[in-house]
Amino acid sequence: MTVRFCAVCGAATERRIPEDDDHNRDVCTACGHVHYANPKVVVGAVCVHEEKLLLCRRAIEPRRGFWTVPAGFMELNETAEEGAAREASEEACADIEIEGLLACYSIKRIDQVQLFYAARLKQPTVIAGRETLEAELVRWADVPWADLAFPTVHWVLEEARARGLATRGTRPRLADVPLGPRR
Repeated sequence: MTVRFCAVCGAATERRIPEDDDHNRDVCTACGHVHYANPKVVVGAVCVHEEKLLLCRRAIEPRRGFWTVPAGFMELNETAEEGAAREASEEACADIEIEGLLACYSIKRIDQVQLFYAARLKQPTVIAGRETLEAELVRWADVPWADLAFPTVHWVLEEARARGLATRGTRPRLADVPLGPRR
């Protein structure tokens, strides 16, 4: 991402390595403000109720029409857990209880860090929100694996299944399995 004009004073920027740094940055030619480009944080949750998990069919690009877990960019002034709960509410009108961190993925090619939480639905009622075409509670056997929106959705669902989420009679111990995709 290139910043052409300074967010502080409006002057043009130039690409250079600032003093005491080792990366090229966009630096204001007038006031010297350094514009840092950092990864975005995505937060989401694998939300379960009894033997079912919440999936949302995307109403927005990218990957409109494909299925995902509720997730999106973290906002300022919220914790990652609050962001994951907000996304579930926005995308599926779901009220959830965060149980713990399920997986963390660093996606270098798109400059994102994605944090996914295990969560329980407080009520089994879900309704499509403004960014969602459909919100459904599905059994593992009915997960549309070929129509998942992103690789990380596949990875986190595999992680959730390995840990026993949405399996009757078990309450997974999140600390028993290391974070990250299984290889």
